[in-house]
Amino acid sequence: MDFQTAVRTCLQKYVTFSGRATRPEYWWFVLFIVLGQILLNIIDSMLFNTGGVSHGPGFWAYRGNSGPLSGLFGLAVLLPAIAAGVRRLHDTGRSGWWLLITFIPLIGGLVLLYFFVQPSDPGRNDFGPHPRRGNPAKPAQDPWATSSIPKVPHED
Repeated sequence: MDFQTAVRTCLQKYVTFSGRATRPEYWWFVLFIVLGQILLNIIDSMLFNTGGVSHGPGFWAYRGNSGPLSGLFGLAVLLPAIAAGVRRLHDTGRSGWWLLITFIPLIGGLVLLYFFVQPSDPGRNDFGPHPRRGNPAKPAQDPWATSSIPKVPHED
C-alpha cells in the first residue's frame, strides 16, 4: 500500500472502528498526520505569528503555539486516527479498547507502540479476514480453456 492509498483509505473509513488495518496503512496515515501538523504549524507561524525562535548562550529553540489551521487539522484527523488505531489493533488480534492504555503515562504509549509494530495475524481473526489476503483475487483463467480453437495434444 502506498502513501496516497493509505491516506485515502483511512479518510474514507472516517469513523469505521470495525475491520482491520495493515501496518503500511496505519503508518502511512501517521506520517500524513505528522507532516500535515508540521506544515500547518509553519504556515500558522507565518500567518498568525504563533511561534518564534528563542536563543541563548549555546542553544536555539523553537517555541510554537498551535494556531487555527493546525488546530482544525488536528480536530479533522482525530477520529480517523483513533479509528485507524483501533483497526490496527484488530489486525494484530487485540481489542480496540487497548487504546485506553495511553492514559497510563509513558508505559501506555510504549505498549501501544509495541502492539502497532507487530505483524498482522496471517489469516482470519475475530475481527475479519486479512485486508490483503482475505479476499483473494479470482485465479487467472486459462485463455485456452474458453477458446474455440481445438487443442492439439503435445508430448513432453
